[in-house]
Amino acid sequence: MAEKVSDVDQFDRKILDILTVEGRISVTELARRIGLSKSPTQARLKRLEECGVIRGYRALYDPIRLGRDHVAFVEMKLTDTREAALSAFNAAVMRVPEIEQCHLIAGAFDYLLKVRTAGMTGYRAVLAEKISTLPHVANTSTYVAMQAVKEEGLAPISPATVG
Repeated sequence: MAEKVSDVDQFDRKILDILTVEGRISVTELARRIGLSKSPTQARLKRLEECGVIRGYRALYDPIRLGRDHVAFVEMKLTDTREAALSAFNAAVMRVPEIEQCHLIAGAFDYLLKVRTAGMTGYRAVLAEKISTLPHVANTSTYVAMQAVKEEGLAPISPATVG
C-alpha cells in the first residue's frame, strides 16, 4: 500500500488542482497562478513527483471519437478469494485492454470492472472470450452505462455534439 504524504500544503494542493485540469501548463504560468515564483514552484513539482504524489503525465483521449462508446460495469464473483487466486486474477486483468478499471470490492461480489468497447457486439465478444476466461471467475453481472456524466474529472462532451 502506498505511503501517505503528510506534508502537502495549500500551495501543493493548488498545484495538484491546476495540473489535474491543465496538465500541460508551463511552470511559469503555474507559479503565477499559485502565487509563488518559478524556482519554488519547480522544487514543489519535483518533490511531488519524487514522493509519488504526482505519478505521471498523460494525454486524455475522447473514446467516443475513437468509436469506443460502449461502457459496461461488470460485477465479478470468484470461486476462490485466497491471495494466490486474487493475484492470478489481478495479473490476468492487466492483460485485457478493454478493462479500463478493476476494483476489489468489499460486498456481495468480489470485483467491479469498467469495460469499454466499440459496441454491444464487441462487448459480448470481450465478455465471452476474455472476461469469462479470467482465473477463478464464478459468475458475472453486467450493467450497461447509458451516459457518462463525469469521467476522468471532466464533464464529457454531450452526445448531441459528437459527430
